[in-house]
Amino acid sequence: MQSVSVLVWLVLGWPVLRWLWQQWQGNDFYSHGILVFPLALYLFWRLRPPREEWRESSAGLVALAVTVVLYLAALRSHVEYVAAMAWIGMAAALVWTWGGSRVMRRVGFPFLFALLAVPLPFVEAASVPLSHWAGWWAGRVVRLLGVPVEVHGNMVSLPGTDLVVGAQCSGLRSIMALVTLSVLFAFLVRGPWWGRVILLLSAFPIAFVGNVARVISLIIVAHRWGVEAGFHFYHTYAGYVFLGAAFVALILISWGVRCRELRTDVF
Repeated sequence: MQSVSVLVWLVLGWPVLRWLWQQWQGNDFYSHGILVFPLALYLFWRLRPPREEWRESSAGLVALAVTVVLYLAALRSHVEYVAAMAWIGMAAALVWTWGGSRVMRRVGFPFLFALLAVPLPFVEAASVPLSHWAGWWAGRVVRLLGVPVEVHGNMVSLPGTDLVVGAQCSGLRSIMALVTLSVLFAFLVRGPWWGRVILLLSAFPIAFVGNVARVISLIIVAHRWGVEAGFHFYHTYAGYVFLGAAFVALILISWGVRCRELRTDVF
């Protein structure tokens, strides 16, 4: 019966899975989403209690009915991101039905984590103000370093050339990836609850400061060696370097907030 239910769930979710795949391939802000589902599945497999601890629950059936109705309504209305979240909720409700609330508490995190793979429509709109802020702060810093630069919105003017701090330089891609990473990291470490909350919240300032530092370096490289070197060659690889630096900062913060050990039940 459970195998049949999983098969029906997969068949029902095919439109959502197809939409998610297209988003992960084409939406730069959610390209990391392709890794979230496999990680969530691995965490569920590691955290699941022994079969003898599973107890059927009628409350899970109620939750399943609600999520199915929400899924079908969202799919009919072409609100794909709501349908995707409802589809993940259906999976959680199935586990709740089969295992009861105790099992659900044990394996609840993988389902919450899977929600981070669902692209939200308002995220991309945040790239415009973020790119303006990144350009403004980067301009102030490089002027202090002696670089003759003027910043107007997301336009950076150097002698002889104008550069645009576009959506790719907004830092939003790094923020989304780092938030996902920090949520996972905060779950995997042991430590005080307040320390893990700080880990979660630190993703935003780390990503923003790291992105401003990246834009600063881009402007300096463009000023010294030309636009081709700065915004073509260097721009391609700088993001990976600063994302790695952000992860190191996250590890250092975890040590500072006494989250220094990893959970043993997922490794």
